[in-house]
Amino acid sequence: MVKPERPVPPRPGLKRTPPRSFGWLDARLLRDDWLGRLGPQAIAVMTLLALAADEFGASFYMRETMAWTLGLERRDLDWCLDRLLELGLVAHRPWSKGHPDGVWQLLPLPRG
Repeated sequence: MVKPERPVPPRPGLKRTPPRSFGWLDARLLRDDWLGRLGPQAIAVMTLLALAADEFGASFYMRETMAWTLGLERRDLDWCLDRLLELGLVAHRPWSKGHPDGVWQLLPLPRG
C-alpha cells in the first residue's frame, strides 16, 4: 500500500517550535473522543488548567479568576470543573474543608 504524501501547510516557512516550557494536553484528548464528551466550555477550563500547571500538573487559580479569565459565568465554570472531576481528568484539594478553591491537578487520561 502506498502511503499518501503529507499535505504542505499554507505557510511552511513558519514552523512552530515548542517553547522551553511544556504542556499537559495529551493527544488522546482528540483521538479518544474526550473533546466530544467535555464540550467547549470544559475544554476551555481544562486548557486553562494545563497552561497554568506546574511540573505536577497542579494549578492554584481561584474559581472566580478562572471564570473571569474564560468569560464564563461562575455556575458554568463550576459545572465544567464538576464534569472534569466526574470523568477523572482532574483532582481537587480545597484549601480548607468546604472551601471551593484550592489545588487543581490534571490527571493522566483514563484508558478506554
